[in-house]
Amino acid sequence: MKIIDLICAPGRTGFFFDDQRAIKKGAVPDGATYRGEPVTPGFTAVRQAGEAISILFLLEDGQIAWGDCAAVQYSGAGGRDPLFLAQNFIPFIETHLKPLYVGKEITTFRAMAEELEHIQVDGKRLHTAIRYGVSQALLDAVAKSQNKMMCQVIAEEYGCRLSSEMIPIFTQSGDSRYENADKMIVKGAQVLPHALINHVATKLGQNGELLEEYVRWLRDRIIALRTDDSYAPVLHIDVYGTIGLVFGNDNYEAMADYLARLEKAAAPFKLRIEGPMDVEDREKQMQALKALTAVIDRRGIGVEIVADEWCNTLEDIKYFADNKAGHMIQIKTPDLGSVSNIVEAVLYCKEKGIGAYQGGTCNETDRSAQVCVHLAMATHPTQILAKPGMGVDEGYMIVYNEMQRILAVARAKKLI
Repeated sequence: MKIIDLICAPGRTGFFFDDQRAIKKGAVPDGATYRGEPVTPGFTAVRQAGEAISILFLLEDGQIAWGDCAAVQYSGAGGRDPLFLAQNFIPFIETHLKPLYVGKEITTFRAMAEELEHIQVDGKRLHTAIRYGVSQALLDAVAKSQNKMMCQVIAEEYGCRLSSEMIPIFTQSGDSRYENADKMIVKGAQVLPHALINHVATKLGQNGELLEEYVRWLRDRIIALRTDDSYAPVLHIDVYGTIGLVFGNDNYEAMADYLARLEKAAAPFKLRIEGPMDVEDREKQMQALKALTAVIDRRGIGVEIVADEWCNTLEDIKYFADNKAGHMIQIKTPDLGSVSNIVEAVLYCKEKGIGAYQGGTCNETDRSAQVCVHLAMATHPTQILAKPGMGVDEGYMIVYNEMQRILAVARAKKLI
């Protein structure tokens, strides 16, 4: 079967593009936005509407295969590709990619994804958001050409088996960490609440006391609201390097002491802490996480460390996993380009005995989230992020429902 046309449609994401450099330089929160001047090239405001581009392949039998190009919330920061705006990149896609795909025979996903990863224009690789969206459309095209689900294609091509059960879904609260936690508990989310602990004075506390108090509240709230005593979600909290700011990025014993306090506050629930420190360098970040992980393991502290900052690409993920820099690694899906790299990352982490958190960003779309569910149902990561958005309800619904649809079809077809 051939692709007979490539169509682009501009879209919105489930959140915003935020100029991280401007925020760090003191942009002032103002309602749902910020006051201040943008700093990162491409931004016209500190916060602006998130944008996406839908890539639609018209197939010769009349079917349409599609995926969404999307970039992370802090687009253009930390060595990432430039701000992803539809008006800039639709002409680029129509000029440089449409001629490559119109009339192209659909083969295997791995072969087509590999080819996509190596396309260069003026000596440069394609923007990660473009590779992300086009690879989703390619996966869908291969699946439709074979009358299969996307997860079946991944499972068959990578030697995996379809999951016969739900992958734990991780819901994120944003700053509404109390109200949204209630929603998560009522819905039965298996991993929660993220909590957005990105400020020492107002969220962590000068000695970590504010987060410790929140963890105790969260523990008590779960016990109070749950309708089944067997409901025991994992508490996963992203601290954005603030623990290191308080106790010292290289003071591993002091950080471990604090994590032991949090472990007691969370009991009887399991606790994961994402991004305990941020030393603003890839090599140093790996070494710091490796050292802290070793101290935690030596002391028998029951807290898992999750790598995030400075671990963006497939190569980064392999580097951190090889060095046991954390107990779990977040695989930030749009940062990896082709979704084939997400598959490779999950499988590599599992091979190395490291927890695979198939994450992403609040700034994605319903379509990219659905495709990510198919990847997860084939590769079995430890957990998958509910996305897009920060409001819990919509992102959890999209991921949960797609997972249930896959399970229902797989059971009906006796695939599992």
